[in-house]
Amino acid sequence: MRKRLFDDSWSFYYGDLENDKIFDPDTTGWRKVDLPHDWSIEMPFAEREGGIAVGHAQGGTGWYRKTFVVQKNDSEKRKILYFEGVYMESEVWINNKKVSFHPYGYTSFFCDITKFCNPAGKENIIAVKAKNEGRNSRWYSGSGIYRHVWLITKDKLHLDEWGVFATSEIISPEKAIVKITFDVFNEYNNPVETQVAITIKDDSGNIVETKKINISLDPLEPKTINESISVSNPTLWSIDSPTLYSTELKLESDGRIKDELSIPFGIRSISFSAKEGFLLNGKPVKLKGGCIHHDNGLLGAVALDRAEERKAELLKVNGFNAVRCAHNPPSEKFLEACDRLGLLVIDEAFDQWQKQKNSNDYHRFFDEWYEKDLASMVLRDRNHPSVIMWSIGNEIQERSDSSGIEIAKGIKTVIRKYDSTRPVTAAVNDYWDNPQLKWETASPFAFEHLDVCGYNYMWWEYENDAKLYPARIIYGSETTAMERAANWDLVEKYPQIIGDFIWTALDYLGESGIGHAINVKNGEKDPLMFLDRPWFNAWCGDIDICGNKKPQAALRDILWNNSKIEMLVHNPVPDGYREKISYWGWPDEEASWNWKGCEGVTMNVKVYTRYPFVRLYLNGKQIAGKETEKTDRLKRYSTNFQVSYEPGELKAVGLGRDGEEESITLATTVEPVKVRLTADRATLKKSKNDLSYISIELVDKNSHIVTDHDAILELSVSGNGKLLAAGNACPYDMESFRSTTPKTFKGRALAIIQPIETKGSILLHVKTEKYGEEDISITVD
Repeated sequence: MRKRLFDDSWSFYYGDLENDKIFDPDTTGWRKVDLPHDWSIEMPFAEREGGIAVGHAQGGTGWYRKTFVVQKNDSEKRKILYFEGVYMESEVWINNKKVSFHPYGYTSFFCDITKFCNPAGKENIIAVKAKNEGRNSRWYSGSGIYRHVWLITKDKLHLDEWGVFATSEIISPEKAIVKITFDVFNEYNNPVETQVAITIKDDSGNIVETKKINISLDPLEPKTINESISVSNPTLWSIDSPTLYSTELKLESDGRIKDELSIPFGIRSISFSAKEGFLLNGKPVKLKGGCIHHDNGLLGAVALDRAEERKAELLKVNGFNAVRCAHNPPSEKFLEACDRLGLLVIDEAFDQWQKQKNSNDYHRFFDEWYEKDLASMVLRDRNHPSVIMWSIGNEIQERSDSSGIEIAKGIKTVIRKYDSTRPVTAAVNDYWDNPQLKWETASPFAFEHLDVCGYNYMWWEYENDAKLYPARIIYGSETTAMERAANWDLVEKYPQIIGDFIWTALDYLGESGIGHAINVKNGEKDPLMFLDRPWFNAWCGDIDICGNKKPQAALRDILWNNSKIEMLVHNPVPDGYREKISYWGWPDEEASWNWKGCEGVTMNVKVYTRYPFVRLYLNGKQIAGKETEKTDRLKRYSTNFQVSYEPGELKAVGLGRDGEEESITLATTVEPVKVRLTADRATLKKSKNDLSYISIELVDKNSHIVTDHDAILELSVSGNGKLLAAGNACPYDMESFRSTTPKTFKGRALAIIQPIETKGSILLHVKTEKYGEEDISITVD
């Protein structure tokens, strides 16, 4: 096998080790782990010393160790370790010798261990150090080998997985030209004659076209080959129909297969212009985008395949067609899921260049490493049809000074070396970090080397800049939920404003409480941007860390025409208090008519709709009617009502000018009577990379979720799997996070089940004191 997963049976030691202790046979202090692994997420909150920015996570230094034996038939082959991601400052050692150092925590890297391995049949010991020390991140990064590791063995005559690049040119609906570039390496001391068979297959595995070429290689010669193959009647990759092809390369010499690779790709065209905007396969597309960080909620930074896939699924099912990977390259599996599901991706490299945001961050390594890390990102990700732009940075402090302009030029040159088919972009913010500069005079320098211009929180400059720079292509690279109506109106109005990316699509760990809406006692100071313990979650996402849609998504659904009408009710603010909503926050509203104890209290009800007029009914009686807001750019598509609370049904009806109407109803639920368990997948593969996400809900006799009741749960698992994590979406419930006895939050919790690698079944048992017990069985096949 050319490439095999190398995740199992590692040992982990928390703390640093002297060189003479790295390979010490004494295993005291070491424990068994499987990869991917994030030691920060495992530590109880009470023991964590990290700050608000990283969600109070504990960093430090950790060591991993694993043994393996080279098989006899691999003794003459090259042996390479491939690390998808280690956070951070990783060192790779083998058999008492240091092999490599890789500082950046988000780029993948290869480590050639051939000359360090013992002879076939003799044990080898690999050790990997990960160092997450000091202030090096503005969000939760996780710690350790948090993505997959692979062992690659290949002949001295071989192909290079990152050397294959498939691009396409659509000539007509009946014909596309696929251009394939690949690298062949001869590491023998003698010349070789070889043949490469190129096969293009469709998404069903059917052969579309084949081609064979003969190649002569001198001793120790690498050679780059460029070939073109015509594909008849191509099925184009698109958002709605994300069809994938594959390029299979088979390298033969002396009648034997020396190497094989299969690279998925899509046949599609992209173009960007101020006149037509963004075109996918010649058709205009507005980017309905969201920014995400890399963590997986209850799993921390652990990048298991199903967790990465589910992240993409949540975006797609909630109406997003684009995602910005902030502020670093994502996992391979996330991009593979975006390819399969039809999500467009902005692939981002850095959060800083030479100037620091934290004293221990990547700026220390930028000058020496940025070209290598850019190459890693582009070479690894350039075959993904989902990737439409390369982002070279986020809110870079030196973006408008002479050094930053030169850096941007140099970065673009590096990217163009490996891929000239996609535009270069960056997320540019206002000059709060350089108060001596002004947007009008400084921002042109920040945009000088960008093909497409990302604006962070600057919607009020869109129209000005569109007029001043009519050839500029603009999008909102970060925007807030409270300002999304103004943003999206401009996206719809101007072709050159191509999309909007909310900060954020998914809740994430770290930047604790940046999206807060809290009640502050009158006379007391408002809180700062972040909130301290017990807050650990940013709470600014449209979707919470358990995968549930949050109230702020109501307006987005209206703007993107996912829904015709939505209704939210504001939680009453106690007397003597005022509500403080952060810039990234949303009012404390809920899609609920459960307000026990508020009978007779005047409630603020907000209806979101594109209909020009809304009528409101309470228990069958019309109580109000209003026009939808038209003039206030931040409040458009909404209507406010003041309603005296009484239980029952609250109904809003949107009325169109031509007599059409649409309604939504919020109904008071009764007391919960049971726990309901729902698995997103009832059958799992016998792989630790597969997961079942099980929703736990308190429901009433009518099977409605009861959001104003909560309960402590007792969770246990038996059979062919384990409870990998459990908790709720509350941004300040530290006790429930990754607990086997979590409390529900607004009637909900989540359990994540992982199979072991044998067939059978897994049983999750959930017990409550008041609402009984329930079981759910998951099949492992």
